[in-house]
Amino acid sequence: MPSEADVLLVPPLQADEIAELLVHHRLASRMAGRIHRASGGNPRLALAVGRSLADASTPVHHAEALPLSGRARDLARRMLAVAPPAVRSALLLAALALRPTAALVRRAGRPSAEAELAAAERAGLVSLTEDGAVRFTAGLLPTTLVHDTCWTERSRAHTALAQVVDDPVEAVRHRALATDVPDEDLAAEVAAAVDTVRRRGNSALAAELALLAAESTPAHLARRRIARLAAAAGEAARAARADLALRAAADLLARDAEPADRVRARLAVIDTAGQGLTDLDEMFVHALEDAEGDPALRAAVLLRLTVKHVLADADPVRSRAAAVESAALAASVGDRHMAAQALTQQARMDRVLGAPDAERALAEARALEMADRPLGVRNAAQILTARHALFDDRLGEARDQINALLPLVERRGPVEDTIELLHTLAAVEARRGQCAAALQHAHRSLALTLEAGLSPGPAWYTLALAEAAGGSFARAASYARRSVQASEEEGDHVFLSRSLYALGRVQLLTGDVSGALETLRRVQDNERALRTVDPAMLRWHEELAEALLANDAREQAEELLADVGPVAERLGRTTVLLGFDRAYALCLAAGGKPEDAAALLVETAERFAAHGLVLEQGRCLIALARVERRRRRRSAAQQALQSAAAVFERAGAAPWLRLTGEAPGRAESAPAGGDALSRLTDAEARLARLVGQGASNQEAAARLYLSVKTVEARLTRIYQKLDVRSRAQLATVLSIGPDNGAGPPR
Repeated sequence: MPSEADVLLVPPLQADEIAELLVHHRLASRMAGRIHRASGGNPRLALAVGRSLADASTPVHHAEALPLSGRARDLARRMLAVAPPAVRSALLLAALALRPTAALVRRAGRPSAEAELAAAERAGLVSLTEDGAVRFTAGLLPTTLVHDTCWTERSRAHTALAQVVDDPVEAVRHRALATDVPDEDLAAEVAAAVDTVRRRGNSALAAELALLAAESTPAHLARRRIARLAAAAGEAARAARADLALRAAADLLARDAEPADRVRARLAVIDTAGQGLTDLDEMFVHALEDAEGDPALRAAVLLRLTVKHVLADADPVRSRAAAVESAALAASVGDRHMAAQALTQQARMDRVLGAPDAERALAEARALEMADRPLGVRNAAQILTARHALFDDRLGEARDQINALLPLVERRGPVEDTIELLHTLAAVEARRGQCAAALQHAHRSLALTLEAGLSPGPAWYTLALAEAAGGSFARAASYARRSVQASEEEGDHVFLSRSLYALGRVQLLTGDVSGALETLRRVQDNERALRTVDPAMLRWHEELAEALLANDAREQAEELLADVGPVAERLGRTTVLLGFDRAYALCLAAGGKPEDAAALLVETAERFAAHGLVLEQGRCLIALARVERRRRRRSAAQQALQSAAAVFERAGAAPWLRLTGEAPGRAESAPAGGDALSRLTDAEARLARLVGQGASNQEAAARLYLSVKTVEARLTRIYQKLDVRSRAQLATVLSIGPDNGAGPPR
């Protein structure tokens, strides 16, 4: 029988597959990238690490050093147990080196390094490249090996490596790690190395060295140690290393530090928390206290509060107020960069709150940003400008802006800016009907997100949009559900609304009307809590209106459209109004005015096409086909479906093409009972199918989330419309067999 270590040697999963595994087991998915790195794609290790996170006593936000206790450590130890002492000694040198190779391990005191590492490779612990580089198969292995090795042995290994590495930076790092005696000369060397590696673009190593320099500073140089700790916290924030930021901040805050240093340390911790700001209230309170009387520091704290107020507190009004104060304070001390960031956040909230002059603050921010830094560095205002163009369906403009900015940001900017640009570009291409490009950008944004260890919630939302355009509705729903879970884990109200919208839209399109209504109601509640006014930012209103209509709540659908329509008119949201026209046309059809509905749908489809919104054009044509079938105009209905299919085929919109019945492998003839069903509303058609298949009133009520009385009343109307008197006659009219389940609304 194979040992447990043998069982663990399975083909590795990709980062996205690890994320899906975590979601399936109801474990924290926001750290999927870190967990994939720690587990090397090994599912059992990934689950063990995920459970360690779930059992952690304090929240972990994007930490490099995960709480690897209990079962996770035990599994890693069992894997390492197959290595004899000589192999473990070689592996320890590889684990401690920055760029381990077989040659380096040999020079550091292992003459048989190649043979020892080959044995480790056969055991599945490392992989060896053609040039001799050593890579551990799971990040958990080197950390566990180092964790379980005594200080004396680690010190000897670092000393040996310091003597043979060819990079002075690596040499000074090993020398510092080889001793636990503070030494100012050594600390100064390490601090100087920080500048070197920062110029090389290695922010993670810069953060590690900055903290090492601080910790190597002798106790009698207290002020110098505090200054280095503050610098280390800042380096950790730039590298998104929450573990190092927390270590530096904890050390600094335990000392007699100046208020300014305490503020900077706390801001570093806040900056590495990503979107998980829910548990940082105390951190913000103390930061504001320490910033009292210092306009620059207070501006910096308020800038972070603008994000917390909207993401974690769902309060855009407080967010805007903090942004306005931050911008004024930053301007008063001549900090144009911070003023630009604050004005950008003000512009975000102005747009959310429906302010008519939302673009004014954004224009000011863009001017300051362009004057303060070279293009490609911290381009928040320029990125938001592209997002506003997306919201307004100025898609060509948005695409051109992003394509001009993206190469510069990739070279000079932080990875978060690159990811946000890819999110926006994917959404633009999906909206334009450039489905293949949308999928490409969305997948790339997810890969960068997982590699950086950021929360995958926003990337999964973007993938849901792209998959719904040109991939698969099933995959779109899966990504949307993952995004919902990650957003709930983070307490991120903004992306919770977005991911619920993506899920509800797919549910509606695939015929799960009850599920769509429930999901979109959550969006409505969340957006009301967020006090979002501008309907262009998240177009859930038209989807909810159609879901209400499909559930025989026409009056509620019309009331919703009537409430938000004037807001869209006031703000000049032309294409939002077109979406409302599509939904209102369906209301007209349900209200007995199919001719008016058909005319409005034809006009709306043409106007969508004029705006370059081809998927929306095709969706209108599908709706037109439904209306024409109810008018018993088969030829007109078929022509509308064929036109929609042609639109979707040109766009590469595979899931939409299937809705027309023109996808390869799908029968082109109308389903059984099509003539009868065309006389019913969508809600009536779903009930008719269930009853025709033999469901009782109670069973149908449970399946459709209705009361039995509602089912009885609806069934009476169905009998009247189809001129039948019994369930048997209904089944005969519909000719529905047990395999003809209810599909998407037609």
